[in-house]
Amino acid sequence: MPLARLFDYAAPDDCELAPGDRVAVPFGARQEIGVVIEANAASELSAERIKRVAALRDDAPRLPGDWLELMRFLSGYYQRPLGETIIASLPPRLRSMRPLPKKALAQVDGPASARFSPSHVPTVHQSRATQAIATSLGGFRAWLLHGVTGSGKTEVYLHLIARVLESGGQALVLVPEIGLTPQLESRFREAFPEARIAMLHSALEDVARTSAWLAAARGDAGIVLGTRLAVLAPLPKLALIVVDEEHDSSFKQQEGLRYSARDVAVYRAKARGCPVVLGTATPSLETWHNWRQRRYERLELAERAAPGAKLPAVRTVDLRADPAEDGFAKATLTAIAERLARGEQSLVFINRRGYAPVLSCEACGWAAGCGRCTAHLVLHARDRRLRCHHCGAEEAVPRACPTCGNVDLKPMGRGTQRVEESLALRYPDARIVRIDRDSARRRGALSRTLEGIRRGEGDILVGTQLLAKGHDFPGLTLVAVLNADTALLSTDYRAPERLFAVLAQVAGRAGRRATPGEVLVQTRYPGHPLFAALARHDFAGFADSQLEERRAAGFPPFVFEASLRAEAKKLGQAMAFLRHAAASVPAPDEVRVYDPVPHVITRLAGHERAQLVMQSASRPALQDHLARLCSDLFANATREVRWHLDVDPIEFD
Repeated sequence: MPLARLFDYAAPDDCELAPGDRVAVPFGARQEIGVVIEANAASELSAERIKRVAALRDDAPRLPGDWLELMRFLSGYYQRPLGETIIASLPPRLRSMRPLPKKALAQVDGPASARFSPSHVPTVHQSRATQAIATSLGGFRAWLLHGVTGSGKTEVYLHLIARVLESGGQALVLVPEIGLTPQLESRFREAFPEARIAMLHSALEDVARTSAWLAAARGDAGIVLGTRLAVLAPLPKLALIVVDEEHDSSFKQQEGLRYSARDVAVYRAKARGCPVVLGTATPSLETWHNWRQRRYERLELAERAAPGAKLPAVRTVDLRADPAEDGFAKATLTAIAERLARGEQSLVFINRRGYAPVLSCEACGWAAGCGRCTAHLVLHARDRRLRCHHCGAEEAVPRACPTCGNVDLKPMGRGTQRVEESLALRYPDARIVRIDRDSARRRGALSRTLEGIRRGEGDILVGTQLLAKGHDFPGLTLVAVLNADTALLSTDYRAPERLFAVLAQVAGRAGRRATPGEVLVQTRYPGHPLFAALARHDFAGFADSQLEERRAAGFPPFVFEASLRAEAKKLGQAMAFLRHAAASVPAPDEVRVYDPVPHVITRLAGHERAQLVMQSASRPALQDHLARLCSDLFANATREVRWHLDVDPIEFD
């Protein structure tokens, strides 16, 4: 493993070192890559105990001072060791002893052209938004670009980036999903045919990712486009940050350094002195609250950009009056048949992949469960496998019930595969395209499928959240939402916010041209206020009501939260660890520490999990307590229990 702590070394005789240099150092019986944090500093160790740096690695640019300051902020705010934060923020190849690939080191001579070739004439609203944000170039300002689905937020980004490139600056554009990067990359390359664009996301091969990071770090790439990890790249000419679909939970890293790329983007823009644009149709409640508190400025794109395009009509289908058969109410099936007859596309949205969420025995009540998690195995019918969507474990479908021997095992519930099967039986001549993480596993498969859909190669689309964000399908006029009620019954206080966002986003795929769109939401709770707000396209009313509920209940953004989580072979060990941690570092009066509780999914990948939640109305008070708590935990580490701290958590399962 790379160095994750701070150590003292003597500089080599043949060169001087400075903060930000990558160096090879002896570490035990091997050599590792480290980063110089301080140079010419005094050491508490005696000279004979200090080893010497083996070599300076000068094949990449020195990590700049503002980047090191960003790492210090991340280390302090998210309570992780500075060395671990720095190493984890570098691409794998730059923290490896292997030499950098020659292709990655190749540089293109001469500056890239900033020629801008817009494909559309901006609307009045787009032009106003662009001009307003452009006035802040050269200084920090946080903008909420609140545009309905199809309003052309990307067009605003393009015109802002054109101004940045003209002045020789860099623009960082963050998207929540890897699947959105090819679509935006295509738009950017069409608009800026001669610009250098660096793509940064985890699916890239080693050479491509290293090349893109180096192009960003050298300032050669005028546009840096990527997922959350791109916010950690050095950008010497940074002049604009865009966070597209800023509400999306994918911007929160859930392993290792648990940072929010959206929040880091705002901090980085402020430290750099450049504007940051948070674009979305459904702002996160934190962002909406920041606008209400006048920390952010809001620009609204209230109309769709395409001529004649209107927001779709949204209505509920009452499953109490129109019971579902094979997952579909009669009204939904009729609407799909009408689109097929007219040659229009329909999207059936169900946020559950696989064939069925549970395989069960009706004779004795047995249900297939994961041996490593407190979760059911999901049936995947095509390859006759049961898979855990939490830890990845899988096994063959049993021939008979392991408890009573009954051979008539039944699937319960529906996933995308089963919905696809039902539609194929009902509409045998329709071209049905299923898009979920199973169908999009092969490299490039998702991009090819989406492009085919845009060309009209598909009559009925069946998909999960992969289809809900940012995609433009000209022929799509109907969206049918199945299984929306589960989120209404969740104990997670963020569940209504997430449900409204995903429904509004997937609804926004319909009617993006002159042909009107329609959205049908199957539900047993048609009178729920959330569905009423969705039908009115009233995000503001919904968000304000949710904030009032959060205020009354004492939830974020009116308090600040952190969660200390522990994993052990036995639940008792994890619970005892958390109780001891809370008792060892007493919290001040401003910080409330709740009793430790098991996770909803208590066992995950063979480990039992529990958590302890801390809240405070004062961010500094909470941060001070977390710093003292982590110092104690690092000093008294135990091998029996693994722990991590999640600051500003968004998941509690």
